Amino acid sequence: MATAQLSQVPAISLLTTKERTGAIRIGEIISVLKGEITGLHIKQAFSHELAEEIATNFHRTPGLKERKDGVPGQYVGASHYRRNAATYFAEAESARPFVEALFTDLVDPVSALFDALKRELHRQGIELRPARSEHGQANLCRAICWSGTGMYSLEPHDDVAQVLGAGKDYEIPAVANNTVVALNFYPSMPEKGGNLRIWSHKPTESDRRSQGVEGTGYPYSTTYLEPLPYHDFELKAGDIALIDGGFVHGVTRQLGNGKPRLLLNCFLGFARPDLVLWWT
Repeated sequence: MATAQLSQVPAISLLTTKERTGAIRIGEIISVLKGEITGLHIKQAFSHELAEEIATNFHRTPGLKERKDGVPGQYVGASHYRRNAATYFAEAESARPFVEALFTDLVDPVSALFDALKRELHRQGIELRPARSEHGQANLCRAICWSGTGMYSLEPHDDVAQVLGAGKDYEIPAVANNTVVALNFYPSMPEKGGNLRIWSHKPTESDRRSQGVEGTGYPYSTTYLEPLPYHDFELKAGDIALIDGGFVHGVTRQLGNGKPRLLLNCFLGFARPDLVLWWT
């Protein structure tokens, strides 16, 4: 009986975070991929002018859709969350023109990061490419905009559970054996709140079962997380954040100027020692 009770107590995992201002350093990105840094926050990584242009393109696009997966908001692109491979890659292919239109005539910060990362990994004998199947391949990113009204505008969750449950037709479940990195670019942020909160807890399969989130990683209860320390990344437009998505993380409630929280999001990680995949 004592063992059963102990299994419900979340273990504290070491949280290593780094925050700074300025240009992207590819070595730091690789450190997150290798699990050496849990969370990396780069402030003012791209200009406010570029951020506003991307946000304007997002709100004007005819490819805008409403989310129907329990998370409030709108999006452009495709998500692997609770999608089989055939559906996900078909949606990614049909959404590609709308994703590309977010960056029309702009210097694309997402492509710039991936191009630099690809060059450095290639020097190390490692391939970087989008996840793919016979149905197509992943887009560079997806754009998501929302404003929740509860305690969290995105409930606490982990990304590994979703990757583990993706299915045999995907390449991405192999990444769950390593570090599933969530990469976010922020073109628009509210004045206060809407920040990325990461708890010092990397749940196991047993932890997920105790919370009933084995297949989704969503949501972890506030009671479960209450004894755990956490770190908030206070984000602004033009920032970039990368985190180990195996740690429980969420988004705090938005306050302030009424601007929506808009991010460009993708995932990446080692599928093999010589292969890094990215997907959305």
